[in-house]
Amino acid sequence: MDNLFKQYLDSGWIKGITANILVNGKTVYNKAFGNNVNRPFKTNDILRIASQTKAVTSVAVMILFDEGKIGLDDPISKYVPAFKNPRVLDKFNKNDSSYTTKPAKHEITIRELLTHTSGLGYAQIGSPEMKAIYEKAGVEAGFVIHKKLLKTEIDKLAKLPLALQPGTNWQYSLGVDVLGRLVEVVSGVNLDTFFKNRIFKPLGMSDTYFALPKEKQARLASVYTEDPKTKLVKPWKDGTFPGATVNYPINNNGYFAGGAGLVSTSKDYGIFLQMLLNDGIYNGKRILSKKSVSLMTMNQIGNLSLGNNKFGLGFEIVTNKGSTKLGQTAGSFGWGGFFGSTYWVDPKKKIVAQIYIQEWPFSHGELNDKFKSLIYQAVE
Repeated sequence: MDNLFKQYLDSGWIKGITANILVNGKTVYNKAFGNNVNRPFKTNDILRIASQTKAVTSVAVMILFDEGKIGLDDPISKYVPAFKNPRVLDKFNKNDSSYTTKPAKHEITIRELLTHTSGLGYAQIGSPEMKAIYEKAGVEAGFVIHKKLLKTEIDKLAKLPLALQPGTNWQYSLGVDVLGRLVEVVSGVNLDTFFKNRIFKPLGMSDTYFALPKEKQARLASVYTEDPKTKLVKPWKDGTFPGATVNYPINNNGYFAGGAGLVSTSKDYGIFLQMLLNDGIYNGKRILSKKSVSLMTMNQIGNLSLGNNKFGLGFEIVTNKGSTKLGQTAGSFGWGGFFGSTYWVDPKKKIVAQIYIQEWPFSHGELNDKFKSLIYQAVE
């Protein structure tokens, strides 16, 4: 594994990397290679985990489910009224981004938001039509430059058309940002406070934040990008990805994006994943019921598919067919993040694995697959 990482560093494809592997609850690999802009890459670097935030928001939703405060098949409009009577995109004029709509066949449910089958699109990375509609309305993904409030932005999103009829297809979306707002409405506190009190503090995740405190900012990892022609790595400059900044953890934007806003360490996120592997409990602290973890990690999209795999309530689920690609055990669950990160949990082999690159775009993403296959060779 060391040699694999050094090969990618020596080739100029990455600037730094950290990986963390737990087996049976014990750390078996925890190393960092390469450099940040001004210092070596370290295992305790604070990392932009981007869409790995979605798993935390999904757990927050299931905590409310455990407490009987929500039902998974409740319409989201019961809690966020702006979503009442949703409409679906019908015709789109690319010349001026105008459009017509038709009524949705049913209200969006909480389950559909958790499974990315709500029909919502994704700002900045979705289809050309939805990107244009969201941009015109000022709807953005979580790496925001200016001060914003989740309530304001989700109410704005609710007034825009859906890309698809709810429940008809799997499409990665801003649905988990909507769920972040759901948590705020039902709990009566903002998402930042809920995460701290109900997840981070009980688990001892002391380095996970939306807004990184000044005394920890020196540990924030640098972000890199690729030269479009050579594909060699170089430091990130704002403007690399339109309408986004990598300074979102330190620019006091006040935006607690349930789909993308957190920073963490591999140790902290490993604790979070170990809690899920332990059926909702860690170090004597129960976060979720065993039944809720089971619901989150089983197929929740029926005959719909994500490649060869399925999707649960917040995670991609490896199927028997999907397991033939790299040897991952069927039933393993995981996801990743915008800046080249990947994680998964293998309940049968008791593996928790994470890899972080801090780079976008990352055209050598096969590194993540090689990382997976090496782990399973070692375990065997």
